[in-house]
Amino acid sequence: MATKAKKTEATEWMYDIVRFPLVTEKTTLGSQHGQLTFRVPLDATKPNIKQAVETLFSVKVKAVNTLISKGKTKRFKGIKALRSDTKKAIVTLEAGQTIDVGTGV
Repeated sequence: MATKAKKTEATEWMYDIVRFPLVTEKTTLGSQHGQLTFRVPLDATKPNIKQAVETLFSVKVKAVNTLISKGKTKRFKGIKALRSDTKKAIVTLEAGQTIDVGTGV
């Protein structure tokens, strides 16, 4: 008896997790290895990111790596300000899987 893989519906929190793809010179080099980089909230977890990407883009995720960039202190006209911290998720896809980051979700 064959079991069907149940397809989960995209919910609102999934769109909040995957904010937007980062397209820089360094992240485009990762695309050669099946990696994509997304900006995510600071409280996002790796299992949540994996589930959101798999559901929204209909792909199979192999691994998720995250990093937090601490905000820099900047000065503008003598006023000190602190940029906010950001979190990035580097998502590695299974072989043969692709996502076109040029199109929206």
